[in-house]
Amino acid sequence: MDAIIRFFQEGGAFMYPIAIVMAIGLAIALERLLFLLKEKSSNRRAFDEMLPMLQKRDMRAALNYANNSDSKISRIFSAAIARIPGSQRREEIEYALEEGLMEAIPQLEKRTQYVATLANIATLMGLLGTIMGLIAAFTAVANAAPAEKAALLSQSISVAMNTTAFGLMAAIPLILLHSYLQSKTSEIVDSIEMAGVKFLNIITERKAGQTTSSN
Repeated sequence: MDAIIRFFQEGGAFMYPIAIVMAIGLAIALERLLFLLKEKSSNRRAFDEMLPMLQKRDMRAALNYANNSDSKISRIFSAAIARIPGSQRREEIEYALEEGLMEAIPQLEKRTQYVATLANIATLMGLLGTIMGLIAAFTAVANAAPAEKAALLSQSISVAMNTTAFGLMAAIPLILLHSYLQSKTSEIVDSIEMAGVKFLNIITERKAGQTTSSN
């Protein structure tokens, strides 16, 4: 712990903004991760509960359930089910599903890009802190006694490099978290698309059955 505190103190003033950037990035990543895990769970639960209603052709019950659910997939299905009575074409129902998905994706990706941006900012601030530290080091060496120049320069460069090291220590976890959040978002989008295909297939079978019975 003493080594960590000494490392932070020797890094200079730029260590503090890097720490703030890292804290903000981790907070956003944690909030997004909890949100995506909640969405994944609620979407799976909503689809599992709506699937028997759709298979039984009970569209009214499915619509009531979708309207009372907060999951993204329920909202998408609600718009598609509401369009069924006035539409006889699969393409029109598919358009409703795609429209709902286009509205859901920005909400799933919300603030995720900030994590990557903050990772880049942490890296750049670390480099800036190192450059500023080197400028101060060479300025100090220019005014120092010849016998002290080597030791002073070595010590100053070591301190200046702390900011680069800390910037990378902040950026690497944020980049990894950003990649993980993107993969979880893609996983949820893919699951919604798959559920939409199953929904369309059920609706298509229903309409085909109605057509056959009428003939």
